[in-house]
Amino acid sequence: MISMIHDTTIVNKGRKDRKTNTEIKKPYAVGQYNKFIKGIDRADQYLSFYSVLRKSVKWLKKVVLYLLNCAPFNAFLCR
Repeated sequence: MISMIHDTTIVNKGRKDRKTNTEIKKPYAVGQYNKFIKGIDRADQYLSFYSVLRKSVKWLKKVVLYLLNCAPFNAFLCR
């Protein structure tokens, strides 16, 4: 994993492997990714239920429709 804001520190996750009984160690960047990805996955899940994207040749139309779809969702979350 390549990250411009995290260094190469390895951190213990506080758990042990069941088979070898050794501490599980992960790079700090992986831990931060796993911690904050949940909100993005949930937003993608909610937006997939009512997708406005249609089969289209023009990529710009897809981008605009996606942004118009995200705006009400973000407004709903911020209320």
